[in-house]
Order: sequence, then C-alpha cells, then structure tokens
Amino acid sequence: MFKILGVDHIGIASTDLADGEFWKLLGLQYTGDETVADQKVTTAFYPTTEDKQHGEIELLVATDETSPIAKFIEKNGGRGGIQHIALRVDNLEAALADLKEKGVKLIDEKPRKGAGGAMIAFIHPKATHGVLLELCQRG
Repeated sequence: MFKILGVDHIGIASTDLADGEFWKLLGLQYTGDETVADQKVTTAFYPTTEDKQHGEIELLVATDETSPIAKFIEKNGGRGGIQHIALRVDNLEAALADLKEKGVKLIDEKPRKGAGGAMIAFIHPKATHGVLLELCQRG
C-alpha cells in the first residue's frame, strides 16, 4: 500500500525559460534549472512554500523537437500550458504495483530518475480523464 503525501508540483510547458519571470512577479523564488537528458527537457523550479517541500511550479522547456514538451506545445497551437500534475507518494514502487494490480493504465511500470533527484513514474492520461499524472518520491 502507498500514501499520497500531497501535490509535489505542477508541470507547465513553455517555449522559453525566461517565461519564469512571471512566477518571480508573483514573489516565487527561482531555485535553479536542470536538464534531464532522457526526457529531453530542461526544468526550472519555483517553490510555492517556504519549506520548499510541496507545491512547486516546474517550468518545462524542450531540448529536442522529439521531446514530449515539444509535442505538447505543437498540439497546443504553439503555446504552453499545464502539461502535468505531480503527486508525491511515500512509496513509488508500491504505488505502481498497486495501481497496476487494479488495472490502471501506466506509462511507466517502474520508477525512473526525474528532475530534482526525484524518482518518478507517469500514469496514462486515459486512466485519469485526460490529465497526465506524475507520481514522485523524494529522498
């Protein structure tokens, strides 16, 4: 069994990391960016809580035209937008096993390394009424 610990982040697709200036206008602090080569994306983080433990805005920019982010932007008429919502779980492997046993369609059946040192896995949008859902486990 597993437990949802809260919303970890909201992933927003963009064409330029400079779009992060908007989040700074809201008073959010930029904590750095990271390129995740196997996902063909560069991310920038803007925590929404002082403890930086939950609720980050994750700005995502494609590093390659075959990136899921590039495909999302193309499908969205060249504009960015919310690409995924991530929930933090206490045990990602248990979550995936439980969901698979219940017949939930998964994109990732095993955890993989994501940005910020998290282990991640995606649930297929067909299982979530069209929302790309990421599960993540940190530290």
